[in-house]
Amino acid sequence: MNERLSTLDRLLPVWIGLAMVGGIILGRGFPDLNDQLEKVKIDTVSLPIAIGLFAMMYPVLAKVKYRSVGTVVADRRSLVMSLVLNWIIGPAVMFALAWLLLPDLPEYRTGLIIVGLARCIAMVLIWNDLARGNRELAAVLVAINSLFQIVAYSLLGWFYLDLLPGWLGLDSKGINVTVWAIAKSVLIFLGVPLLAGFFTRTYLERAKGSDWYENTFLPKIGPIALYGLLYTIVILFALQGDQITNRPLDVARIALPLLAYFAIMWFGSFFTGIRMRIPYDRNASIAFTAAGNNFELAIAVAIGVFGVSSGQALAGVVGPLIEVPVLVGLVYVSLWAQRRFYPLPTP
Repeated sequence: MNERLSTLDRLLPVWIGLAMVGGIILGRGFPDLNDQLEKVKIDTVSLPIAIGLFAMMYPVLAKVKYRSVGTVVADRRSLVMSLVLNWIIGPAVMFALAWLLLPDLPEYRTGLIIVGLARCIAMVLIWNDLARGNRELAAVLVAINSLFQIVAYSLLGWFYLDLLPGWLGLDSKGINVTVWAIAKSVLIFLGVPLLAGFFTRTYLERAKGSDWYENTFLPKIGPIALYGLLYTIVILFALQGDQITNRPLDVARIALPLLAYFAIMWFGSFFTGIRMRIPYDRNASIAFTAAGNNFELAIAVAIGVFGVSSGQALAGVVGPLIEVPVLVGLVYVSLWAQRRFYPLPTP
């Protein structure tokens, strides 16, 4: 594994842990930091978080070979498998886990379901890159998830928080989220870095050549993605550190269904892919896309609908607290599984 990951990548769990602790200390050391950061917005979008996500996603999207996307789209098996995992199985699994493990905590349960409905469009690119997944497929899956998110998020929210609980005789509370609110989040968090990555590759390859672009430019901007990830984690935990430290038992209760969710989605997807003889790079992309969630959107929806101090918002914040270290661990599992189950190089 050491030969596959750089020193920065290998120690990523350490840096992430330090970023989490640093964010919490920063938030507690400056009690008004939350209010100050909340003021730095474009409309309802937090500018500090948007900057971090751009830094995180742009280098990864600049690595995508957009000319190869057509070949990826032709692989209908991978696309269909990802759509089923993300939009049918994933929300259903989170709904079931939330009701099974949090039957007495309706606010946290609703928050987890909101997280389960928000499919990953950002950090999955980092995990996919570290696990040596297929960048082109990951970019296509992220784009598809973004489109589905705009169309389906509000509808699925109504189904899982209102209609289905009513059918099952369960008590729940629905959400009211406009299509524009979701579209705006997708356009800012994904659209801007995607366009920047596309135009960067198109222009610089034409001006400097593919060899210079791949071997000189990309290695220079590559570490920016991980710095952006660490910066984003610091900001998130600075904003929500008080809630996390003041409710440790609640955080532990929320963490249990999240841990089960990530394990079920990743291992279920990856080993299904092995049985279907899907090449490693594509299988890794599908598995990480299935396991990840768009915590930015989930937190924004929870805060917008239920308030910043609500249990739903706390559940959204605990999402990345659990997701980040777990999916970093799954990167190592994925690389081990490549050696164990894919002894020959992927064609």
